[in-house]
Amino acid sequence: MGIKEIRTALKVDLNKHAREQPGLHNRWHPDIPACGKIANNEVVKIECLDWTGGQIQNNDSAEDVRTVDLTEIHYLSGPFDIETAEPGDVLLVEIQDVQPFQDQPWGFTGVFAKENGGGFLDEIYPKARHIPGVRFAGLIHPGILGCAPSAEVLAEWNKREGELIAANTVDGRVVAQPPQPMNSHAGSATEDIKDKVAKEGARTIPGRPEHGGNCDIKNLSRGSKVYLPVHVPGAKFSVGDLHFSQGDGEISFCGAIEMAGVITLKFTVIKNGMAKMDMKSPIFIPGPVEPQFGPGRFLTFEGFSVDEHGKQHYLDATVAYRQTCLRVIEYLRRYGYSDYQIYLLLSCAPVQGHIAGIVDIPNACTTLGVPMDIFDFDIRPEADAVKRDMGSCAFASE
Repeated sequence: MGIKEIRTALKVDLNKHAREQPGLHNRWHPDIPACGKIANNEVVKIECLDWTGGQIQNNDSAEDVRTVDLTEIHYLSGPFDIETAEPGDVLLVEIQDVQPFQDQPWGFTGVFAKENGGGFLDEIYPKARHIPGVRFAGLIHPGILGCAPSAEVLAEWNKREGELIAANTVDGRVVAQPPQPMNSHAGSATEDIKDKVAKEGARTIPGRPEHGGNCDIKNLSRGSKVYLPVHVPGAKFSVGDLHFSQGDGEISFCGAIEMAGVITLKFTVIKNGMAKMDMKSPIFIPGPVEPQFGPGRFLTFEGFSVDEHGKQHYLDATVAYRQTCLRVIEYLRRYGYSDYQIYLLLSCAPVQGHIAGIVDIPNACTTLGVPMDIFDFDIRPEADAVKRDMGSCAFASE
């Protein structure tokens, strides 16, 4: 028997603007037309642009990172109709492979300016390459997997996020983003549908409980199985935001090593799966592919819900994880790295973040494990810290 060639369900053009490609979209909406069909139990390849739609170039400049237009990011490949899928079913997506394009084997990471999205530590490091002395295997995965919301689910998203926006009382804080008509792209939709999607479509930046979306889970690598709720006929599955590697939390926002590439997926429809599993949100089984660091090879830092100003917060895991990251930055400075180099390293290296405790009032405790074997020098606490010339990141001009 010969080996059956895997069909490519969508090809993208790296030399054409994302908005000119009908197989891409950058909003979640049930009326975006499918760009193709995939059979139940079929394995296909799907090509994806990077999350910015090609706005970042392969050069040594940070200017394009500084000026990324966040109204048109997350150009997803899709949506695809999966044959036999109906609302109430579960779509099993098996990730068989993820690779960069053979003729474009590069990726990028960065820190956005605070006024342009920022990152987890943007209040401490408000500015927006190279991190010498570090090597690690990529844990390649998609940042975004999801099926389209129904009209009812979309309305619920916009209602509850709108209420959060209205309730925000802190000047200068963006707590959610409402539908943004500017630079909305709805694939091959007709003009009236494009207008509707622009007005109602949900931004793709946050993940959401009903369908997954942009969850940036680093362990969804090759061999993983993802179970997605189906809300519309055909499921209308989309994928994108491929990562070469990422640490838990993707803390600098543009935190993974972002890339364009090809993902190979198998689709299986589980009829009436949502009721059978009593399922309200996606679940997954991680695959066997992961960088292997032996027992005791992580240097792990703690953080608590007391912020850098000494203010006590009540069981706030966000504050605690931010403090955990800062403890790592303070520690690794001793070897000559700048704070921004460490910030980027924690975003793209396979660090392990965990919640240690969220029950002991008033302090939540989180941990962050840094694999010691990614460094070509000894970072154990008992080893002497030798300060080196570690160069600098690339910075955008003022």
